[in-house]
Amino acid sequence: MQTDIKAIDLVMLVDDNDTDNFISKRIIEITKFAKRVEVKGSGKAALDYLRENQNVPDNLPSLIFLDINMPIVDGFVFLYEFEKFNELVRNKCKVIILSSSDNKRDIDKIVNNNHVIKFITKPLTEVALDEIKLNNI
Repeated sequence: MQTDIKAIDLVMLVDDNDTDNFISKRIIEITKFAKRVEVKGSGKAALDYLRENQNVPDNLPSLIFLDINMPIVDGFVFLYEFEKFNELVRNKCKVIILSSSDNKRDIDKIVNNNHVIKFITKPLTEVALDEIKLNNI
């Protein structure tokens, strides 16, 4: 008998690449990893969404899959701005970096952020999602 791990209510994908967002959203839907997926095509759009919903716990994602390399508001700027949110947002929303970057300095800098719980190399896979579930992230 398979142990059924409860699906996450809401995850957010933050990436300027539409193809990556499409692939990530499909794998999340196929695996039933989350009940809802909010897709944002920029760091700014993601920050705006969090600002608009910062006092509505049901609209806050439990996990944010964040790309590092995006124009204007990249992953680093996003995390800097994320620090300014209220405790509800900072405690509920856990950040997983989902990036194709292999720049060791970038990776070291970003995984040392208090809100980043994991680094995953693109593309998002069922194996990566299973690992997240198993570790109760």
